[in-house]
Amino acid sequence: MHIQQENVSRSSKGTLRGLHYQVEPHAQAKWVHVVAGHIFDVAVDLRKSSSTYGMHFSIILNDKNKKQFLIPKGFAHGFVVLSKDAVFSYKVDNIYSKEHEGGLIWDDNILNIDWKISKKLIRISKKDHL
Repeated sequence: MHIQQENVSRSSKGTLRGLHYQVEPHAQAKWVHVVAGHIFDVAVDLRKSSSTYGMHFSIILNDKNKKQFLIPKGFAHGFVVLSKDAVFSYKVDNIYSKEHEGGLIWDDNILNIDWKISKKLIRISKKDHL
């Protein structure tokens, strides 16, 4: 993966970001990890030719387990903060393009993602209200 950009975000408990993706020619692979705090991270396969199309994959990332998650091009990505605060870092292999951005609804019934936190505690940014 050839890194084009690194982004760092800070969010508080219950903040849910995503599920975001970029389409060609600005599709992005992401390499993500948590610098501080505890999150539940999700990737959804959007590659129609894939045997795992429409399935989601999830992992707990935190500053104690030091795990990292590589999300290939063709996946939507999102996370929710489970600790009081979290600092999240993600490296991407292509530059961001607003014109090539898309999103999935975080609580889609077909995806049926268990976000590991009460829906009452989830806070969605204006950007993520689809």
